[in-house]
Amino acid sequence: MTTTPRPAVAADLAPAGVLRASVNLGNPVLAQGTPEAPGGITVDLAREIGARLGLPVELLCFDAARKSFDAMADGRADLCFLAVDPARETEVAFTAPYVVIEGVYAVPRGSALSTVEEVDAPGVRIGVKKGSAYDLFLSRSLAHATVVRGDEGVDVFRAEGLEVGAGIRQPLTAYAAAHPDVRLIEGRFMEIRQAVGTTVGRRPETVAFLRDTVEELKANGFVAESLRRSGQDTALLAPPA
Repeated sequence: MTTTPRPAVAADLAPAGVLRASVNLGNPVLAQGTPEAPGGITVDLAREIGARLGLPVELLCFDAARKSFDAMADGRADLCFLAVDPARETEVAFTAPYVVIEGVYAVPRGSALSTVEEVDAPGVRIGVKKGSAYDLFLSRSLAHATVVRGDEGVDVFRAEGLEVGAGIRQPLTAYAAAHPDVRLIEGRFMEIRQAVGTTVGRRPETVAFLRDTVEELKANGFVAESLRRSGQDTALLAPPA
């Protein structure tokens, strides 16, 4: 654990005296509820970090990861909860992940596509949520298929009659269960490593405090219990760093 005095960390992380945390309500695994009354693992983490530093917490709620990232990059937030990605690491210093989520594909029931590998083919269009971790990943890793961005991957997949929709396993599984004309392709195309972040300009001791705190909260059951309370699978808990 870092030995930097917590008042020094608090002053560096939240110089205004209030810890401003950006929360992505667009990811139902991480946050639920409304902007007025949010809940979930990210909200619990923000409040716990604030409590440890003796800081009041202001929750800034957004409906998409890209908006949460923009708040961090623009200086409107001190803390964020985003998937680790090289495109974000130019602006954000991340902890190790506290939760690992799977990115999966949905296709029409009658689609000939049956494996993750088959999706990356000429003529295949994949609907994604603009600015999401899987948008960033697929945009740089696909060799043949085309990414089509929208407010929600499954919505643009449906509205434009695309060959594939990409998303997070839990909500996409629920969508497929409610729409018999859609099925999931077995397996995952990526692991989405959700972590705590702050701006890269913070002191190394501040980032170390966040990293140590996340590891402690993973080890002592805090993260698993928060996932359970919010109705999420505790198996999502990330392994130790």
